[in-house]
Amino acid sequence: MREPVLVSACLLGVRCRYDGDTKAEELLLEDSSILPIPICPEQLGGLPTPRPASNLTGGDGRDVIKGKARIINDSGVDVTENFIRGGEQACILAGITGAMRAILKDKSPSCGTTRVKVSGRWIKGVGVAAAMLEDIGIKIINEQGYKIKYKRGK
Repeated sequence: MREPVLVSACLLGVRCRYDGDTKAEELLLEDSSILPIPICPEQLGGLPTPRPASNLTGGDGRDVIKGKARIINDSGVDVTENFIRGGEQACILAGITGAMRAILKDKSPSCGTTRVKVSGRWIKGVGVAAAMLEDIGIKIINEQGYKIKYKRGK
């Protein structure tokens, strides 16, 4: 039986990125040991595709959850609540599917796992959905960590 794993939908070839594009990773599609559960927290939070790029201000995803940071899109609209709602929905999907792991797109304000852009600078941190999933015990890796692990034999 294949293990259900939440996967950023853009990594699976779904055109859900802010610019309507994808960041497909062929290895994920070839891995018969997992049952990929596609998620796009930004879409799950009610944002359209395509959409203006969104930027963390005041801190990373953990700071957003604490109310210490916000997410503002390139049009100047505060989309913080959409990102929080999307993270909550991702957590619900983890519970429904029994997923205990997630493979997320790094450098994203929602899915970032090690680096995110805050106020125009790349910092060590996580996105909103990544932080929420970690908080409920989901083991998170990004596409680079997955490639390394996959090449070693899963």
